[in-house]
Amino acid sequence: MEYKTTDLCDAFCDDVTIADSHGFKDYGGRKTFSGKIHTHQCYEDHAGVEKILETDGTGKVLIVDGGASLRCALTGDRLAGIGIKNNWSGIIINGCIRDSATIVGLNIGVKALNTYPISKVTTTQWPENIDVEFAGITFTPGHFVYCDEDGIITSKNELTL
Repeated sequence: MEYKTTDLCDAFCDDVTIADSHGFKDYGGRKTFSGKIHTHQCYEDHAGVEKILETDGTGKVLIVDGGASLRCALTGDRLAGIGIKNNWSGIIINGCIRDSATIVGLNIGVKALNTYPISKVTTTQWPENIDVEFAGITFTPGHFVYCDEDGIITSKNELTL
């Protein structure tokens, strides 16, 4: 679907929530992406992100609340590649990524706060598909997210122009 978040906001102003996307940078090769929200909450541990990206992501965007940590990458080129293989539209990370020079050439949307060269794995079981809050809004599983260079917006319902 071709859209601009600006046009969606104009057409559905009462139905969208606009994230405070200041600080989020585009890293993926796909700048415009959207889909049904699937969430994951973790802290300095990418194991759950990998597990989720290994599942069918058709029509979905993975929202990762990494606690805004700037000391650990939660996605890199290998995980982005897994996401592409399993049809994920994109990944939004409240935290860092690595391998940014490679990810920019991959056909997946990736937004994150920054880059960091190290990732970690722990044995902690982090929650999945729960409401997560960052960027001034709540990301609710099953709702929809729309992203482009102008912003990140969410809606309870799928939006079409």
